[in-house]
Order: sequence, then C-alpha cells, then structure tokens
Amino acid sequence: MARIAVIGAGMGALAASARLAVAGHRVTVYERTGTYGGAVRRFERDGFSFDTGPGLLPLPAVWRDLFVKTGKEPLERCVETVQVDPSSRHVFADGTEVALPNASRAGVVGALDEALGAGAGQRWGDFLVRAREAWDRTRRPLLEEPLWPDWRVLGEREPYPAVPHKRLLRTRRAGTLAEVGAWELRDPRLAALLESHALAHGLDPRTAPASAAVLPYMEHAFGVWYVRGGLRELARAVYERCLARRVEFRFGTEVAAVTEKDGRAAGVELADGTVAEADFVVAGVAPGVLDRLTGGAGIREAGEVPARRGGASRLTVLLALRGGRPEGVAHRTVVHAPDRDAELAALFGDAPGTTARPTVTVLRPDDPALAPDAEHEAAVLTAVVPAADGADHGERAEQLMAVAERAVPGLRDRLLWHETHTPADVAEATGAEGGAVPAPALAAAGGRLLHPSNTTRVGGLFTVGGWSHPGGGLPHAGMSGALVAGLIVEGPEFRGSQ
Repeated sequence: MARIAVIGAGMGALAASARLAVAGHRVTVYERTGTYGGAVRRFERDGFSFDTGPGLLPLPAVWRDLFVKTGKEPLERCVETVQVDPSSRHVFADGTEVALPNASRAGVVGALDEALGAGAGQRWGDFLVRAREAWDRTRRPLLEEPLWPDWRVLGEREPYPAVPHKRLLRTRRAGTLAEVGAWELRDPRLAALLESHALAHGLDPRTAPASAAVLPYMEHAFGVWYVRGGLRELARAVYERCLARRVEFRFGTEVAAVTEKDGRAAGVELADGTVAEADFVVAGVAPGVLDRLTGGAGIREAGEVPARRGGASRLTVLLALRGGRPEGVAHRTVVHAPDRDAELAALFGDAPGTTARPTVTVLRPDDPALAPDAEHEAAVLTAVVPAADGADHGERAEQLMAVAERAVPGLRDRLLWHETHTPADVAEATGAEGGAVPAPALAAAGGRLLHPSNTTRVGGLFTVGGWSHPGGGLPHAGMSGALVAGLIVEGPEFRGSQ
C-alpha cells in the first residue's frame, strides 16, 4: 500500500483518487479552497440554484466506468442522468432557427433540411461521417492511452479526411475547422453551427485543425446529458465515492511545494511548513501553480509536449426569472454572433481591447430543483471571453442579456436579479492564471493542441486534470484520472483501458 498525496480536488483529481483508493492505496487530497469539484461549482441564492461551470455532460460513459470500477453502486444510483432533447436549438444571425434532435442522424438531417433548405442536412450528415473517421483514428491515443512517447506523430497527421476542394486552379483539402465549414458545408449557418463547438472550448476555428470535427461528433454519437440538480451533483457523487473508498480530504489546505529526495517525489510541504511524506504525488493544478510547487524546475524532459498556458475563459450570467419555464422550451439554445469576423477578432487578439456581440449559450434546464417554486425559472448565460479579461464585466453581462432576449422573450421584464461570474472567479476556483479554461487535446496542428504527458521526469510525480493529457472537458478529466491511476498501479507498462 503506497501513500499518495493528491494536490487539488478537481474532477480529474477526484477520479484518480477514487481509482487509486480502490486499488488499496492510502490517498490524501489537499485542496486550497473549501470544497471539491474544481470549476464544477454551484451558486445558490433565494431558493435558486445554478451551475457556474459546465452545465451539460457529454460522453457519460467515462463517469459510468469510474463508478463501475470503484464500487457496487453504478452512477445511475448516485445521480439521475437524462438525455437532453433536442440537444440544442440554434438561432442564427439571419434569424433562422433550428432545433437538433439528440443523437439522431436522420432527425438532424431532416431538421436542417427543413430549416435551412434542401441539401443542408445531407451536407451536415456527410460531414459527420467524415468526423467519425477522425474520431475512430484518434479516440484511443487522445482519450484512452498515455500520451505516446512519439507524440509528434499525432501532430503531423491530420486524421480528418477532408474533401478535395478546387480553389484558384489548385486542389486543396481543408486544414482548419473554418475551411471545413466554408468548403464542405457551404452555408454560413452550417459553418456557424460547426464553429460553435470549437468556440465553446475557447478554440479559434480559423486556426483549430480540421480534427476538431470530433467535438460535434462526440455530441452527435453519444448524446448530450444533464444531471438532475445540476452538474454539481456529479461532483458530489464522485466526492462521496472517494469518501466511501476512504480517501482523506484536507480542505482549506494549500500546498507550498512538492518535496523531492534522490530525484523522486517524496511528499508535499504545506503552507504552514508541515511536510506530509508520500510515495507518489499527483498534481491536479494549472501549469503556473505547478511551476511554483516545483521551484520553477522543469518537470518535463526535453522534447516533450510543453505545458499549454493562457487561452480563453468564460463569462457566466446567472438569471433569476419571474414566471415558470414555458412548456417545450429547449434546454440549450445557442444564439450565434451577428458578425462572426468581429467576434473572432475580439476573442483571439486580432483587435485587442475591442468587444463584439458574442455567441451566447442559454441553458434553461427543466429541473424544479433549481428554482424556489413553479412560478420561477433559473437560467444561465455563457460566453467565451479572453482570459485575464480587463473589460467591464457589468457592461458585458448586459450585452449577454441583450443577446439572450432572442432566446428568452421578455427576459428584462421577468428578471428578478442576476449574478455575474467572471474569469477572476474561474481563477479563484481553479488556480488557472487569468481564469483560462483548458481545451481538449486534438491531433494535427503540429501537436500544439496536445497536452503534456501525465508522467514527469521526476519519479513518482504525476499530473492530472485539464492541463495535462488528454486536456480539458468533463470526459477528458475522467479519462485523465483513469490514466494516472493506471500508470501508478501498473507502472510504465500501462497502455490504457481495454
């Protein structure tokens, strides 16, 4: 039985802790804040309850696997999960609207043809077939296996089978997600639908590789799910599974350093000077925090994937509304930006300091637990913003609400109060500089969208969570925990889940 110190109580760290504990190890989690879940938080006021992090669950099989492997009670006995149908409603810049059925290719094709015109659905359906090929080629190395030592192979090969496109007397293939939209989908609304999946993860579709096609494919193939009571209930269930497996938690306890002995991790030093010895250390923290904990010493071998820093964050506006949720309202509505070029320029540095009307996601769960009674409704607005954003967030919140009125008629008249969560709040919850939110790992693009390996050059020191392989997102966090647990339990020969 090994002693294992886990730094941070984010979802990846919790997943690793539960798996390591059930393997017979003594696990202690040190969390500087007063609670678990990382970015998966809850805000409550006046009988209203809101998720302040992710609000929907893709690929729930990752968390089902965790519960199967760590105890007798399956996930469904610990939380109630329901498929969201339609998976999303989209309001495009020209006023066109479409509601997309959950996990139904035929239903989506039919809905797009009806809303956007004959042929639109077929083009999207054909795109999903190609996206599936990219998924099949990358699923294991990017989700289920430790990062390959020869990781450059993942960066060099574009797994998305782009359609040849004649342009300026040359035949070319799409290399970016934006080119896939322009050349293969050939409708600005379909392109906006495609690009919204990249934007939701803080990725610029103009530079994101075509392999980002796996992001909408995951939703299409595995559906979109909601956890009754909010995604915070998933964090609670994982935390309670850790407790049941006798993981010890020390909240309000900041780790000041990872201690080493003979080139190997030997434990952690706490902010009060106490040293806790350990045989393994698992760090579920952002790169800048890890730098401080290791004294600035590089923990990666030369030639490894470098740590990704910075990126986009999110602005979240929580709405307490008079009047109950109308029957038949979509759980998720995406209101697309009226000027795509201006939005991308403001987000990704082409026009620093400027603002533009953003793409806004509106979540309106059909969940009585979120409001004080049937005469009120809780809704959440989210938009991607630059990390370390110095903009006037009060002004931006007003902008999000103005955009959201296209999805929630009469919003201003119904508004009781609103609460704004900014990149600074994300930074406080996660420790990530500027409140940056990590994106999932993607193949191609020279490897620049990969994340560092879960192993380090320091023996016994592992990294877990969104800032290491396989990157950000709830499914990826769960797989990160599985990979770290496998590497510790089975050793370097571990090759991933079977």
